[in-house]
Amino acid sequence: MSFTDWVIDLALIAIVLRQIRWNRVDLRFILLPLGLVAWAATSYLKAIPTAGNDLVLIGVLTAIGFTFGGLSALASDVRAEAGAAYVRARGLAVGLWIAGVGSRIAFSLYAQNGGGSSVTHFSAAHHITTIAAWTDGLVLMALAEVITRLAILVWRGQRAVRAERSSSVSVRTFERVSV
Repeated sequence: MSFTDWVIDLALIAIVLRQIRWNRVDLRFILLPLGLVAWAATSYLKAIPTAGNDLVLIGVLTAIGFTFGGLSALASDVRAEAGAAYVRARGLAVGLWIAGVGSRIAFSLYAQNGGGSSVTHFSAAHHITTIAAWTDGLVLMALAEVITRLAILVWRGQRAVRAERSSSVSVRTFERVSV
């Protein structure tokens, strides 16, 4: 893992750890994690390998990213206040997020520090033809995790804001009628 890889992974963990306290869903909330994974995607994704079971591996890793991102989002609290959405990551959300990011870190460290021959053997046995399949799968896993989590949280935040607006309209209407 390069220094930049460490910075991106640790920044993704820090983003969710920061959300243990309530955070407003605003442009910074969305763009910071998207920017990190977009940079990784443009740096690492070149041509997606399609030979053998490369696409299967990439698909499985991407699905794992969708799963971790979605579950992390669903395990977060969302509320609306004064027309804005706020998110707070509960312990389960943080744990799932760290498990997703941590699994990528652990795999990279394992593959680079003595586990490379096991990865090569596994790849050969399962018809994975190139190391690029692993790289692309792990990058797409991160991308899927971030996009899924953000999409669900933004959607839940918009629902909370709409619910807040409709309840305040109902209260005002009721107050007018009862006066």
